[in-house]
Amino acid sequence: MNNHPAQEPNPLVDPTEWMEEYEGQLAIDVYQTPENIIIKAPIAGVQQEDLEVSITDEQISIKGERHDAQSESVESYMVQECYWGSFSRVYRLPVAVDSDKAQAHLINGILTVTIPKTAKTRTRTLSVQVG
Repeated sequence: MNNHPAQEPNPLVDPTEWMEEYEGQLAIDVYQTPENIIIKAPIAGVQQEDLEVSITDEQISIKGERHDAQSESVESYMVQECYWGSFSRVYRLPVAVDSDKAQAHLINGILTVTIPKTAKTRTRTLSVQVG
């Protein structure tokens, strides 16, 4: 009787194991200006029709798919570091925003989403009165 558990496939040995049924996670940069939250994501090779950006007042969701134009078999690759397939990212927004006024632009493979902050979350500097 074999008391050893079934051994999982090693993705470092068999590349077909890590290439199937996997959804990539999108890397993002998020920063703020006094008026907006800005989200940038590199998505080179993604067509506009394969990209979906949805936003609420609390979070943003970016989904897409990058298609590989090559038709080489997995076994033909020596190295495959580029991710091809579907990807997604959900990010919880750190401040209240006006999602109705958000804008998304795709320029040179960089997705930039600009989301205006609500007036009550914008930083305001107060002058200190003495006396």
